[in-house]
Amino acid sequence: MSLLELMMQQTAGGSAPVDASNPSVDISRPETAEIPERNDPWETADPDGTALYAATNLDSWETDRPRHFARDVGIDGVCYRRLDPEYYAWLRHKMALAKKALEAGRLDSAAFDGLRIRFNDIHAWAVARFGEDELLAAVRSLDPKTYPPPAIDPPAQSRPACAAPVSPVACPPGPAVEQYLYPKDGEWRFTEKVPQSAIDKVDAVRDQAISLGWSEARLYQNRGRFRFPCGEDFGLVCFVDANERIGQVTRQYIEIIGPPPRENRLRFHNPDVDQPWLKRTNPKT
Repeated sequence: MSLLELMMQQTAGGSAPVDASNPSVDISRPETAEIPERNDPWETADPDGTALYAATNLDSWETDRPRHFARDVGIDGVCYRRLDPEYYAWLRHKMALAKKALEAGRLDSAAFDGLRIRFNDIHAWAVARFGEDELLAAVRSLDPKTYPPPAIDPPAQSRPACAAPVSPVACPPGPAVEQYLYPKDGEWRFTEKVPQSAIDKVDAVRDQAISLGWSEARLYQNRGRFRFPCGEDFGLVCFVDANERIGQVTRQYIEIIGPPPRENRLRFHNPDVDQPWLKRTNPKT
């Protein structure tokens, strides 16, 4: 049985929900476990604006712009779900099954340790966000047999209504609306819809940004090889919402300022220039 098959195994037969009063999985963070650095090109001082997405194999990633994502997100064939207390409880139950598989000799210790370390990272994030009481309540109330696991392909009735499959966008725009495409040529799998207000805001700082070393593609591109916002194909114009404005423009980043009264500030970084988090090493001669 593969590791992914084990994690996706549905509860059946004698499998029971995890007993929160006597956990069968050690979810405390080992002192020797290292938290991987997240070199996220977005920065924000507002921790409440972040969300963690986790897959059934316990890979995870964090975003501070969760409004750009659905609850379930498919990336390269792997489905990630936005973490909430109920999903945390379900993943914890799957860890309990993994421990039983370890004890039965169906899972080697190295594979289990990898799962445990990844789950501990998810656990630490969940405790900081939701609190232990809310998580334990979700663990006690979870029914693993009825919980729907993450799915890349939703039921047909929940998909946007399109007369025929359309690529690279989900549904065609109305006939009176001309679709914005940058670049207009080339083979691109995905296109992100861009409002005119975003184009106008980028137009206002275009000359300044170009003079500092930004390319037009980094400012205006809305077509990519991966679904937005994955990868580095999508430009600034895709990230400026209608209620946001552009602030400071530098060679390394352009500020996006949220609406008042909080006016959270995000930085859209230029991947074509040196950044503080990039450590360059000299090749051996």
